[in-house]
Amino acid sequence: MKVVVQRCKEAQVTVDGEVMGAIGQGLMVLVGVTHEDTEKDAKYLADKVAGLRIFEDDEGKMNYSVMEVGGGILSVSQFTLYGDCRKGKRPNFMAAAKPDIAEGLYEQFNRELRDKGLEVATGRFGAMMDVTFTNWGPVTLIIDSKGA
Repeated sequence: MKVVVQRCKEAQVTVDGEVMGAIGQGLMVLVGVTHEDTEKDAKYLADKVAGLRIFEDDEGKMNYSVMEVGGGILSVSQFTLYGDCRKGKRPNFMAAAKPDIAEGLYEQFNRELRDKGLEVATGRFGAMMDVTFTNWGPVTLIIDSKGA
């Protein structure tokens, strides 16, 4: 699994003009799943995301996690994180897991975060979504459960 984590001041996702999920201060997280991912990958990434110390303390140092600042998480499924752009102009998405596998692991990732007491808002899996947010910093990190 792979996530793109962006610290934000606010974020929301809409489908056909309807707000599906929204948060204030917290993390905007795009989540991609590949074929060999398991529940172990979902747990690893949830633990990593929840504990990332990317919120500043009074001295301006990144010492606090989203849990410590009481922030929320907007989690959006994103199969295009596994797009391969090495050949030609059209990305190849063969590395992205099929929807029936990906949706279960995406939901497991979200459950793991909620089990930690975090507010987790989501979009609609597989839908065409509009995502808006204010990247704060900006702070953007890419984390792969396979360490790549």
